[in-house]
Amino acid sequence: MKWIFILLIVGFFSWRMFPAKGLRSISTEELFGMLENKSIQFIDVRTPGEYKGRHIKEFKNIPLNTLKSRMISLDKSKETVVICQSGMRSSQAARILKKASFTDVSNVTGGMGMWRG
Repeated sequence: MKWIFILLIVGFFSWRMFPAKGLRSISTEELFGMLENKSIQFIDVRTPGEYKGRHIKEFKNIPLNTLKSRMISLDKSKETVVICQSGMRSSQAARILKKASFTDVSNVTGGMGMWRG
């Protein structure tokens, strides 16, 4: 019984770490090369306090808990890159956007914790 519980926990975290179908994961190094592209919409899903403490200027702060209600202000046909502190919340945000018919969504793996810009 103990092994089943451990396998369920490992499976859950593995599932959360892998991107959903149709989503792309990018590194912070790849992100660095994309920042000057004005056709991409960049979204930081951290809290306003986290964003204020440290952020990448090209990113618009739309906290994860407000994403569904503020999605109307975003262009579904534009490439969209999402970031958070570690990559977990932005992975959730990417799934939400994909379910809402956004065509090209990327999650920054490691998030701001890995950003060295």
